Amino acid sequence: MSQENHAREIALQWIDAVERTARALDHPAHMDLVSKRVRVLGIPGFEAIGYDDWFRQCEHEFKDRVLKDVSYTGLRMRAATDRQIMFQTVERVEANDGTVIRRALEVVLDKESDGKWRVLQQRIMLDHEAMHYGLLDASSS
Repeated sequence: MSQENHAREIALQWIDAVERTARALDHPAHMDLVSKRVRVLGIPGFEAIGYDDWFRQCEHEFKDRVLKDVSYTGLRMRAATDRQIMFQTVERVEANDGTVIRRALEVVLDKESDGKWRVLQQRIMLDHEAMHYGLLDASSS
């Protein structure tokens, strides 16, 4: 298997685990997919969000059963090494109140010292950037 195909398989497995743990409201398993060094960029009003913020947000959403569904589509590989994988995808989060958030993400996975792949960085892409890469079209922004 080529390095690109191997990296794609790792990214797909990580995405599957994120979807599965979110749907199951399994907070510990979900957070095990997130590096303690994570940085989330592109959230309006914040320079960056870290692990503790992600932990608290998921804890609240899972405990209060806010989430109805989480899914990802349109995987686009950007770069890969033995230790890091960068890809783009579209995240769709549906809340139980009917609210749907759809956004393009650029994700960096890092193979940590325990051998597990965890998200190290996640950046919410601007709509025009996501359209340029073919992740979103004008009707979905």
